[in-house]
Amino acid sequence: MKKIGTLNSHLSTVIASMGHLDKLVICDSGLPIPRHREVVDLALAPNIPGFLETVGVVLTELHVERAIIAREMANANKKTFAGLARLLKGIGTRKVSHAEFKRIAGGNGTIAFVRTGEASPYANVILISGVTFG
Repeated sequence: MKKIGTLNSHLSTVIASMGHLDKLVICDSGLPIPRHREVVDLALAPNIPGFLETVGVVLTELHVERAIIAREMANANKKTFAGLARLLKGIGTRKVSHAEFKRIAGGNGTIAFVRTGEASPYANVILISGVTFG
């Protein structure tokens, strides 16, 4: 049995398949996900699992070079914004409009969407994979 990181086999496989600059979107339960994209659907009920706890687990396995968030999160969801800032400490984070976020998330290089049960506004992040050598 796996000892650390995510015990979800689908999510673990997705993370293991990522290469440099690939994108993983961790999102709330309301973010529109393009139909043709891979989804790791973790949502069980409102706020289960939560966005921040899911990001925390993913960060134990995925080396993240950069992140992208919607700038609206800073005002509309201050608690989540502060928690995400703590989790991403030391990782360059770009803020874009929510419309731009959705465009980037749905674009090339996105490996999968990880849908959480989060039920708060703008609780979404694009994690851009780095490399562990070099």
